[in-house]
Amino acid sequence: MKTSDTTKYLIHAEIVADGVVERPDVVGAIFGQTEGLLGDDLDLRELQKTGRIGRIEVKIESKGGKSYGEIKVPSSLDKVETAILAAALETIERVGPCSAKIKVKKIEDVRASKRKKIVERAKDILRELFEEPEIESEKIVEIVRQAIRSDEITEYGEEKLPAGPAIDESDAIIVVEGRADVLNLLRHGIRNVIAVEGTNIPKTIIELSKKKTVTAFLDGDRGGDLILKELLQVADIDYVARAPEGKEVENLTHKEIMKALRNKIPVEQIHVLKKDEKLNPVDILRKHKKEVEGKLTARLLDKNLNVLKEIPVRDLVKILRSDDSKCSAIVFDGVITQRLVDLAAKKEINYLIGVRLGSVVKVPTHVRVITFDDL
Repeated sequence: MKTSDTTKYLIHAEIVADGVVERPDVVGAIFGQTEGLLGDDLDLRELQKTGRIGRIEVKIESKGGKSYGEIKVPSSLDKVETAILAAALETIERVGPCSAKIKVKKIEDVRASKRKKIVERAKDILRELFEEPEIESEKIVEIVRQAIRSDEITEYGEEKLPAGPAIDESDAIIVVEGRADVLNLLRHGIRNVIAVEGTNIPKTIIELSKKKTVTAFLDGDRGGDLILKELLQVADIDYVARAPEGKEVENLTHKEIMKALRNKIPVEQIHVLKKDEKLNPVDILRKHKKEVEGKLTARLLDKNLNVLKEIPVRDLVKILRSDDSKCSAIVFDGVITQRLVDLAAKKEINYLIGVRLGSVVKVPTHVRVITFDDL
């Protein structure tokens, strides 16, 4: 699909209609059923006239009395406006005479794709076109080297976990929390690294831990504690390394990474394995979940997961905006929205736990979003 030079984002959506419909029917429904929905500033016809929305592409085919297809909408609006527009597509319920459902699958950052092409071309230029033995600016060299290392990130196992390329060939591996941690270690030449991507430890990590020497390298915060305790319950961990207190692995310098890994300690010395410990953080969060479930209440928890406040869900946003207490986690009987995620990030809240995930486009790396089903 050709997009204009000003396109920032590309909305990808799927459509299913109960009947036979064609492209003009879908395009007509998009314009007709969103008209007046979002006001003049986000009216699709006006946006297209001014070039802020490109040509809507629809590919659709009919089979067994139903129609299936994909929709692409190029946008030069900002991230928030593009997300609102994407959400508006999902309100469409009919195409022509047929009932229909549209689901947004992803929003592609077109500029990120361009940046990737720039990195690829830069690598080609370095390999093939430079006649001088050295590049004048060391900074440029380092940037491209880091880009090459970042490009080495792979998807590993049935869960497609972010990983470096040396997992299979290495006898020892490093397990980190998320994709950004993998990228940072790759930038600094560490290739035998893989991420758990959440608090539920994937089967792939558990199986790898049976065959390889595993070092868990985690953030120096409460979130790192929570993941470590779950890893120790379900996987065979040999060593534990931690980022400095209050720091995250994704932000560490080369010197900090090397120091943390040198100072790793055998798992037997980890004090969190106290035999008299009755409840781990996961158990505590599950307990809070059970106690708010079905009651339309929310609990604000401190860093030790004790209750600071219990309030009605309807007051949660208002309380968060005005409350100055040091809240570390929220467990509530409601839907996790982008507004709540943004507020949690602003308030430096580590955990946001709700019934299900709503229309959330972006989750900051330091906020862990967990649904009741995943807890």
